[in-house]
Amino acid sequence: MNRLIVSPAPHIRGGASTSEIMRDVLIALLPAVAASVIIFGWRAALVIVVCAASAVFFEWGYEKLLKRSVTVKDLSAAVTGVILAFNLPASIPLWQAALGSAVAVLLVKQLFGGIGKNFANPAVTARIVLFLAFSRTMTAFPSDAVTGATAVTGAVTGATMDGITGATPLAIAKLGGAALENMPSKLDLFLGNHAGCLGEVSAIALLIGFAYLLIRRVISWETPVIYVASVFVLSAAFGRDPVDAILSGGLMLGAIFMATDYVTTPMTFWGRVIFAVGAGFFTTVIRVYGSYPEGVSFSILLMNILTPYINRLTVPKPLGGLKA
Repeated sequence: MNRLIVSPAPHIRGGASTSEIMRDVLIALLPAVAASVIIFGWRAALVIVVCAASAVFFEWGYEKLLKRSVTVKDLSAAVTGVILAFNLPASIPLWQAALGSAVAVLLVKQLFGGIGKNFANPAVTARIVLFLAFSRTMTAFPSDAVTGATAVTGAVTGATMDGITGATPLAIAKLGGAALENMPSKLDLFLGNHAGCLGEVSAIALLIGFAYLLIRRVISWETPVIYVASVFVLSAAFGRDPVDAILSGGLMLGAIFMATDYVTTPMTFWGRVIFAVGAGFFTTVIRVYGSYPEGVSFSILLMNILTPYINRLTVPKPLGGLKA
């Protein structure tokens, strides 16, 4: 009888620590890091380093100031910084990138109690804050003349070409008509040979990271696959090219690395299904009817807010128990 231990849940624990999980996420992000540097040049590496380093610094400084245990060794701040950088254009001023890290770590993560207690994905929220505060720099996607890249060329502004900033595929799709002649090919979209934010352009790099996370069992398949499939089906229903829709913008990045966050997404299988379908629906509606061509970040944030209700709706009934 002395072996019986009564303690609060959880009673079954996984063997992986937070730092091990975050290390795997960082490894999965490396192909997209390499792709962004190849496509956008050294400025991409600088933005990623600034975001990651400032995220770690702000977390360390906040915890030191409040005399809390320093948690930067769990690598969660570094992951937040890199994912935030992936949501930024290569030309963004570095002080704005650092400010985004401050918003993610201080306002969204630490003020709510640190890792595991934030209600929304820090990188997603920080990206939205930066977009609302600095919409001009957040939507300026430079051409090769600015970044030193060789892949990204000119842009569509109305029906004219602009050699300084590059229109993203989603912006071209939004314009429609004659602008569609400037839509990159499916292969260019898959490889990343087009304008966009650092980590969202190369679908192949993100899929390599996705495969690694699945092999390591860091994430499950349902949220990314159902999210992308929902956008595919709904885009076709709205008359958009569904392949262009899933290869353009931040869909792959959001589905793989942001909609799978342990803290801010549902815990149950059916909860994750509902989350993914909801995110796909709102992403497509915003893309088709919104004034802004992208909707991934807004959709994930909205579903983050709904996550507690989704968890409550989909909680399994205990064997022999009454419905909650």
